[in-house]
Amino acid sequence: MAPAHRDPRIPAPASGKPWRNAALVGACLVLAALPVLLGASNYLLGLLISALILSGIALAWALLGNLGGMVSFGHAAFFGVGAYASALISARLGVPVLLAIPLAGLCAALSALAMLPTLRLSGPYFALAILAYAQIFRILATEATGLTGGGAGLQRFPGLPTILGLDLGSRTGSYGLLVAMVALSALAYEAIRRSHVGTALRAIAHSEDATRVVGVNSVLLKAWMLLLSAFMTGVFGALNAHIIGFLEPAYAFSGLWSVMPIIAAIFGGYRTVLGPIGGAIVIYLFDQLVAKDLIAVGHQILLGLVLVVMVLIAPNGLLGLLKRRAGGRPHADA
Repeated sequence: MAPAHRDPRIPAPASGKPWRNAALVGACLVLAALPVLLGASNYLLGLLISALILSGIALAWALLGNLGGMVSFGHAAFFGVGAYASALISARLGVPVLLAIPLAGLCAALSALAMLPTLRLSGPYFALAILAYAQIFRILATEATGLTGGGAGLQRFPGLPTILGLDLGSRTGSYGLLVAMVALSALAYEAIRRSHVGTALRAIAHSEDATRVVGVNSVLLKAWMLLLSAFMTGVFGALNAHIIGFLEPAYAFSGLWSVMPIIAAIFGGYRTVLGPIGGAIVIYLFDQLVAKDLIAVGHQILLGLVLVVMVLIAPNGLLGLLKRRAGGRPHADA
């Protein structure tokens, strides 16, 4: 019997050693511990905490963009829903914070159910539809004064607890918790990418029509990626809320939570697992330590210029550039 020929439009399963990126994540965990071991100041730890929040959202955005093939301009919706859900669940229902956080992620995923009709759209139409949903959620949070406090916001909700003698609400505790959460998110992303589901999703991104011919339910798989991306973003929104201890709609649903992850993921290399994490840390620290000093108001414009330069000199992002300089072959899906 002649061997069956694979449709050239459908990519082969991810190659390489399955534990390679897991080892890289482990190495990154060791590097992440250095600021604490070296006695970094509270100011620097605060910057790194915010950078890690952005890393988690950038990773969630990259998961949707790389595997789901969908560009989202509305992740601020999931971030804000997760933040408010965790604050309200812990404050009004008395649920422990560490349980309220994953529940808030589920709430963010449930909010994404309202966006499922947009999966029939593609390209800029999907991106604009998700952006519209983000604005709707911001308006709802502003108008629901009895639940969210409206424009005045929420202030009275629990912070991160102390577990086994470690105060997670401290700078060191929050930093360690976020490092662990980003690492878990990266490992989950890697596991999905190397699975048969990841192969099917990459095939959908290459040619959705070809995958339908072989019986792949593209809408269902993209829906799962949207829900998972929303869950991840909601979890980091909840973590951020309990760290800063204050919420208002203009902040929780700010457009920056949609734009900054895109810049970070593309800058670092959104088709990789570690690219969005590194890109978020570099972009955020550059914005806070360099751009703010150069332009006090509207300093984000410099991020756009940096992104343009990066796209021109290294379309595969920072990670691809580093691999090329090291003599390695940049891989679009590494």
